[in-house]
Amino acid sequence: MSALRRVAALLLRSFSRLFLLLVRAASCLSWDPPTPGPPRDPLLLIPARVLAERIRKGELKSSVVVQAFISRIREVNPALNAVVCDRFEEALCEARAVDDLVASKAEDEATIEHKYPLLGVPVTVKEAFALQGMPQSSGLISRRELRSTTDAAVVSRLKAAGAIPLGVTNCSELCMWYESSNNVYGKTRNPYNSKHIVGGSSGGEGCILGAAGSVIGVGSDIGGSIRMPAFFNGIYGHKSTPGIVPNEGQFPNAHGSRVDLLCTGPMCRYAEDLLLVLKVMAGKNSEKLSLDQDVSLRNLRFFTMENDGGCLFVSPMDKELVQAQKQVVQHLETSLGVSVQPINIYNMRYSFQIWSAVMSLDGDQGESFTDLMSDGKRIWPSWELVKWIFGLSKHTIPAIGLAITENLANLNPQGRAKMVQKGKNLKEELNTLLGDDGVLIYPSHPKIAPRHHEPIAWPFNFAYTGIFNVLGVPVTQCPLGLSQAGLPLGIQIVSSQYNDHLTLAVAQHLEKAFGGWALPRNV
Repeated sequence: MSALRRVAALLLRSFSRLFLLLVRAASCLSWDPPTPGPPRDPLLLIPARVLAERIRKGELKSSVVVQAFISRIREVNPALNAVVCDRFEEALCEARAVDDLVASKAEDEATIEHKYPLLGVPVTVKEAFALQGMPQSSGLISRRELRSTTDAAVVSRLKAAGAIPLGVTNCSELCMWYESSNNVYGKTRNPYNSKHIVGGSSGGEGCILGAAGSVIGVGSDIGGSIRMPAFFNGIYGHKSTPGIVPNEGQFPNAHGSRVDLLCTGPMCRYAEDLLLVLKVMAGKNSEKLSLDQDVSLRNLRFFTMENDGGCLFVSPMDKELVQAQKQVVQHLETSLGVSVQPINIYNMRYSFQIWSAVMSLDGDQGESFTDLMSDGKRIWPSWELVKWIFGLSKHTIPAIGLAITENLANLNPQGRAKMVQKGKNLKEELNTLLGDDGVLIYPSHPKIAPRHHEPIAWPFNFAYTGIFNVLGVPVTQCPLGLSQAGLPLGIQIVSSQYNDHLTLAVAQHLEKAFGGWALPRNV
């Protein structure tokens, strides 16, 4: 690294430490609602696959299940602000229709399972996706009155499979920040501690799932927007191989070089539901993934990498996360009799720079973040920053900052080209390493769920997830219990392209060993 970059990194770290001190001081003076208590209704603790099975058999009524989740959302949402618009009455009507279908016995159980694998199961949807009759602002004030007249492709498939949407959940402004807070809906709070973030951009989705207000959900991921919220809220999330699940019907959608980075995928409280929901989301494309193939974990090759190699722009790994990863390695070696090989892939230390270079690859030819912010009306990011200082901007400071840095990225095309090439080399290296039988264990994030506003001090920490969007490989985020402070721990499981079934199988294995989603410890 050049001397100039080292100075810049050291200045950034100094600013980060000072900012964190200020944030933590302000946090002591600010008030957040008390963290909600645990779920009391046992229906809230059943995986979606089991709910669907019991509804098909007539052992449970969908209307009772849907009402249980509605009641839980009403209990926790005033404190968490996860669900930003609901359709409870419509959901109950749809649930009663499911009950009538099952009671009529017009079709046998096997036929119903084939046609409606998620029959009667409630689902929540990230607000960035079109859900008929619901808002789709993506946190942009200029879109706050917009209501969707159709369903996004993935929402349509879930409905066709019998799932019943309960409402839409909060996200960051234009889905490009890892705290879910915007000027349309405000901030969403962590169900394990309301003073902490839920991640982004699918943060409201991760939150309501972690709070047991939903059991399956829809998220999208261009830099970790499924996996970071899944990590911070103690649930499962899957970023599939690119091109498997349709992205149509979300705002903003990806264009140009970003198409291969954006992945729509499932977010679930239970690992066993990831496979079922992914099949529904992917449709016929699921045949490309060998999802029904049995996986012998003992025959897999396992690799582990404890950090990104030492990027100065990213904060050091939290010791509890390092220890949790070591426990995963130890468990795999003990339970499966495998040898987990430690590795150090040099170019991973450039994760943030590679992701940024690919995101800005289209330069002036593609739709910029500033264009999306303006929504048809031209804006100047630097002027928005001045307005924000005086409380006059309609945009959040992360969005303004991203618009400014986006313009700066285009000033060094040679440097960008160098990082793009590093990304290509890294992609080839990783796919060669993993082959069709390899799995990489990699940190989800360098920090356990930060307090509100702290991400501004460490804006590049998302690089731990973002790099895998560039590499185009499938990744499953797995919870690993709770930290000493009662916040979720977790890990990423990575495989090569089209080997999603490997990461999903490992996730189910780790769920049995580490308990998966955990009830909050402080209640």
